[in-house]
Amino acid sequence: MSSGGDVRVRELPLRVVPLAWLSSRLRGSLGGRGSLHLIERNARAYRHLWLVLVSGVAEPLFYLLAIGVGLGQLVGTVAGPGGGRVTYAAFVGPALLATSSMNGAIYDSTFNVFFLLKYAKVYDAMLATPMRATDVALGQIGWALIRASLYAFAFMVVMLAMGLLESGWAVLALPAAVLTGFAFAAAGMAATTFMRSWQDFEYVMLVSLPLFLFSTTFYPLSVYPRALQIVVECTPLYQAVTLLRGLTLGVVGPALLVPVAYLALMGVVGLLIAGRRVGRLLLT
Repeated sequence: MSSGGDVRVRELPLRVVPLAWLSSRLRGSLGGRGSLHLIERNARAYRHLWLVLVSGVAEPLFYLLAIGVGLGQLVGTVAGPGGGRVTYAAFVGPALLATSSMNGAIYDSTFNVFFLLKYAKVYDAMLATPMRATDVALGQIGWALIRASLYAFAFMVVMLAMGLLESGWAVLALPAAVLTGFAFAAAGMAATTFMRSWQDFEYVMLVSLPLFLFSTTFYPLSVYPRALQIVVECTPLYQAVTLLRGLTLGVVGPALLVPVAYLALMGVVGLLIAGRRVGRLLLT
């Protein structure tokens, strides 16, 4: 009896300590309440810059009107994700919604973060308070996510007015767009911590423009050769387009869990890298 009791006593630390250690690591990586103060700071800074927020909706809206509606009159219908025929505007709309979320998240988590980090020294001042570097990372990504969500919501209102939301599953398109914004905001901020000058932002355009053009935004994946299809399927914007297109057109199934997991993992990894890198840059 005493031997069995000794085994249980020895096993307890082996089971409890790793879980406690992992929990503390996650809490430390994801920041705390201080991140809310950074979100509030950005909201106050942007309250007089509402035109900047409005302009973020204009670009995908112009594409939708010029290509989805204008060119769509010539194209007619195309094959949707379930194999059925859909109007060209209904095919392009969800992809532009994903693009809107991506752009809103990337612009705020790259150009704005670099300026605040390297020139305005706002983050240095924040670390003079009880805020931690992880709070800064989570707060900035949270604000970029809010901005991306505003873009997505405004664009969805336009899609609704144009009759491009063809299924009740479209109510989940906004959360999916928010998840898209989270993934790109976290990845964008993580990448920004490695940039040394404004010239490095050429890489942002070098990545975001091909994503926009080739992630089945304007034509189905089937137009590519199989080798190129595999490359496209591995890109984050393609995953977001697949998710949003399936929801807005009502083609829903277990396969949509793949882009959900992809985008969630991308966001978590980006957040962890950004928190670690911001701490290294500001505390050394």
